Amino acid sequence: MRRELDKIDRRILDELQADGRLSIVELASRVNLTNTPCSERVKRLEKSGLIKKYGAVVDPALLGYSHLSVVQVSLATTADNHLQDFNAAVQSIKEIESCLMIAGSFDYVLVVRTRDIIHFREVLGEQISKLPGIRQSNSFAVMEVVKDAREFSVNS
Repeated sequence: MRRELDKIDRRILDELQADGRLSIVELASRVNLTNTPCSERVKRLEKSGLIKKYGAVVDPALLGYSHLSVVQVSLATTADNHLQDFNAAVQSIKEIESCLMIAGSFDYVLVVRTRDIIHFREVLGEQISKLPGIRQSNSFAVMEVVKDAREFSVNS
């Protein structure tokens, strides 16, 4: 049974989401705990899987990947083995930033990050369109990212 998060747990998560490099000393100070109880709470949050990992969020545009597209994908069939084949193949395309299985008029949404529209066209034609089981795809260029999912907060 999952333990309910209290206000301190939520504050710890907020602080670590804002800066995952905080020391336990600084984190404890920010959430009004001493070091040992703060460290124990962080370990518990990690062990429970609530904190999945720590890492740097990079700016893809500064790395030369400024073009973002969304691709809707419909499969010819959604039998389990076809879904598994598609899911496995998607993992090998580094330009696919995320892949979401959808309940609706199409089966998947792909978020694709490329250098530019020419690079996107290459990835679409040479890799995405050759994914197993694709019946149809529709592509959309993203004009602006208004909110990034990585900015999710437990206190929102």
